[in-house]
Amino acid sequence: MAKRRRKRALRPITAPFTVAAPAGARIRDRLRLSAADAEVLTLVGSHLGRHQRADLAARVAIGQVPVKRNQRAARKEALTAVSSSRWAGAMTRVSEDQYQLSLRCLYDEAAGLRRAIGTIERRLAVPCQKRVGKVRGYADQNERFHKQRRLLALKTRLAAVEARIASGRPAITTGGRRLLKARHNLAESQLTEAQWRRRWEASRLFLTADGESAAPFGNYTITVDPNDGTVSLVLPEPLRHLANAPRGRYRLTCTVRFSHRREEWMDRVTANRAVRYDIAHDPARGRWYLDASWSTDTTVLPTPEEIRASGTRMLSVDLNADHLAATVLDEHGNPVGDPITIPLEMTGPTGRRDGRLRAAVTRLTVLAHEHGCAGIVIENLGFDDARATGRETMGRGRHGKRFRRTVAGIPTARFRERLRGMAYHQGLIVIAVDPAYTSIWGEKYWKTSLQQQTQTTVTRHHGAAVAIGRRGLGHRVRRRPGVTAPDQRIGQRRATGQTAPLPRPRGTTSPPRTAGTPHQGAKTRPRRGDQLVLFPDLEDRTRGHQAPTGPVHGDLANTGQLP
Repeated sequence: MAKRRRKRALRPITAPFTVAAPAGARIRDRLRLSAADAEVLTLVGSHLGRHQRADLAARVAIGQVPVKRNQRAARKEALTAVSSSRWAGAMTRVSEDQYQLSLRCLYDEAAGLRRAIGTIERRLAVPCQKRVGKVRGYADQNERFHKQRRLLALKTRLAAVEARIASGRPAITTGGRRLLKARHNLAESQLTEAQWRRRWEASRLFLTADGESAAPFGNYTITVDPNDGTVSLVLPEPLRHLANAPRGRYRLTCTVRFSHRREEWMDRVTANRAVRYDIAHDPARGRWYLDASWSTDTTVLPTPEEIRASGTRMLSVDLNADHLAATVLDEHGNPVGDPITIPLEMTGPTGRRDGRLRAAVTRLTVLAHEHGCAGIVIENLGFDDARATGRETMGRGRHGKRFRRTVAGIPTARFRERLRGMAYHQGLIVIAVDPAYTSIWGEKYWKTSLQQQTQTTVTRHHGAAVAIGRRGLGHRVRRRPGVTAPDQRIGQRRATGQTAPLPRPRGTTSPPRTAGTPHQGAKTRPRRGDQLVLFPDLEDRTRGHQAPTGPVHGDLANTGQLP
C-alpha cells in the first residue's frame, strides 16, 4: 500500500496592522537665480563641502565608538573657525548620520551574504539530482562546480565586509559611487567629461542648514521670509566679503513660494518652529532648488479592529511588477463593483519611474474616495531574503533569470512609502497584512466568482486583492460554502456555514438542510422532519425524524403547532 503523503504545514500568519503616519514632511520650490547668485552659492557649497568631507574622513578614522567618544565637540570647534557655529553643527551631524548609515549597510550586506552562503552549502551537501527533505541537489556536475566557485566568491566578499565591520571604517563616497564609476565609462553613460565633471561637483556641494526653534522663522543659517519670500543665508567666515546684507549674510535676488503644503510651512515659520533647508543644484537642467523639511507630531491612527467595527468599506490592492490590481470590499468582506486594474510601468530614468508611481498612488486615493472607503489594504511585502538567495530559490536558466528580474523590479518599499504619505494627507488609513498564500487562495476561492459578476477580464491578481482585503478586515480568506450560486434562479439560498460554531443540545434536530440535500416533501405539503424544533422532547430523541403515520394535510393541529 502506498504511503500517504503528509500535507505541508502552513506557516503562521501575522495579524494585520495600521501603517504609521509619516514622521516628517519635505517640500520643494525652484530658485530662479541670477548668474551672480549662482556663483556665490557655488563658492559657498564648494567651501563647506570640502570641510565636511574632511570631517567625515576624521569621523571614519575614529571608528565605531560610543557617542560620547566620537569627538564631535572638538571637530565642531575646528569647523567653526572656517565657517560658522551653525554650519559646523550641520556638518558634524551629517558626518555622523552618514557614518551610521554606512555601518547599517555593511551589517545588511553581511546578513545577505550569510543567507546566500548557507543556502548554497545546504544544496551542495545533497548529491546531484537527489533530494533530502526539503533540500534539492543541483541538476548536474557542471552546475554544482559553478556553485562551488560562487560559494568561494561569496565567502571572500563576506570576509572583506566582516573586516570592515571589525575595524569600524566603512567606505563612503561623497557624491555617489555609481557616479564615480561612470567616469571610467563615459561613452556607456552618454556623458562627456565636462558634463560628468559638472554633475560630480554639484553632488559634492554642501548647502544644508538645520532648523532651530526660537530662531527667526525657524532657521537662522538659511532664512526664508514668509511675508515676501526672500531667501538669505549666512556666509562662512572666509567668504564674508561677498555679503550684501547685514551680519555677514547674502540675500538672493529671487524669491520662493512653496505651493505644496504651504499652510503647514507658514504655520511653522510664523511660530518660529524649526525648519531645515537644503539647496540643491541640478546641472543637467541648469536649475537650483530649495527644499524645506520638518518633523511632524506623532499621530495615533485607528487599529484594524476599530476600522472593522466602524463598518466602512476598504480598497484592497495587490502590487505587481507592471500593474496594480484593486477591488472594493464592504465591511463583510464582499467585493463591491468591478475589479480595477491600474497600469504601472516602472521603466526609464528614476524621475520618470517615481512620477508614474505617484500617478498610480494618486489614482488609488481617488478611487478610495469615490467608493467611500476609509482606507487602503496592502501587503507587507519585503524581498530582502529572496533577493539575497534569489539564484538558489527562484528557478534556474532563462525562466529563473526573468523571474528574478521581475521580483527585483517590484517597487515594494517605494510604493509603501509613497502610499503611506499620500494616503495620510488624503485622510485615508493604510493597513498592511501578511502576504502569505494570498495569490494562491485568491485565485482558488475568488477568481471564478469575480468573473461571474463582471464582464471585464479578471486575473488571479484581482482574487489576491480580495484575499488581502478580507485579511485586513479580519475575515478568513476562504469563502463560506453555499453562500453564492452561479445561477440567479438558484442563488436565493441561505448560507450553510457559520462564523462561529454554536453548541447544540443533545436530542435536537439534525443540522439545517444544505443546498445539495434533496427535498423529501412535496411543494405544498411540508413534512414534520422539515420543521425546526426549538424545544424538543428529550425523552423522544427520534421526534422530528420519524415518517408520518397519517395524513400530513389538514389544520395546524396536524403539524404539532399550537393554534
